Amino acid sequence: MTRLSALPLLLLLSAVPSLAGAAELYRYVNDRGVTVLDRLGVPPQFISKGYEVLNEQGRVVKVVPPAPSEAERQRLAEEKEKADSDAQLLRLYSTPDDVERARARKLEEIDGQTSVAKANQQSLRTQQAAFQAQAADIERAGRQVPEHLLVQIDNLRAEQANLDKEIQRYAEMRKQIDASFQADKQRMKYLLERQQ
Repeated sequence: MTRLSALPLLLLLSAVPSLAGAAELYRYVNDRGVTVLDRLGVPPQFISKGYEVLNEQGRVVKVVPPAPSEAERQRLAEEKEKADSDAQLLRLYSTPDDVERARARKLEEIDGQTSVAKANQQSLRTQQAAFQAQAADIERAGRQVPEHLLVQIDNLRAEQANLDKEIQRYAEMRKQIDASFQADKQRMKYLLERQQ
């Protein structure tokens, strides 16, 4: 009989460790605003609202905060992007003068590209003027201007129009580059002042 009464006691003792693990409670608020205590965990649809883990005495041992809202996530992403940008700026430059030198180099490069485009445009104008003079001479002589000459004049006009757009694009790029470097220079000054 002693053996029979020991068996239920052994079964009870073997179940104690699993009861100890199950003593944790999860406290969360459901979709109706009701606070729920659950031993099984927090259902997935409520995890983003945050929850608390309680021990067997009912004391909070862990707090999982709510997931950030869309606006909060956007703000955090912007802050991270700004911090990354600041770190990159500090890696690239040591002083605001370094930013100024880089700006001058970049603007000089754009100005060089603009000068090349303007020189090409002037060359095209000269060629176009020569072809137009040739066409005028042919017309004055009472002959029909050859089609290939008219096509060449049209092609030169089209190339000049493309160069006009390219020169305009360089002018816009120059403005953007200048503004970007000026902003970097001001930000660099701010970051260095903040470090002091």
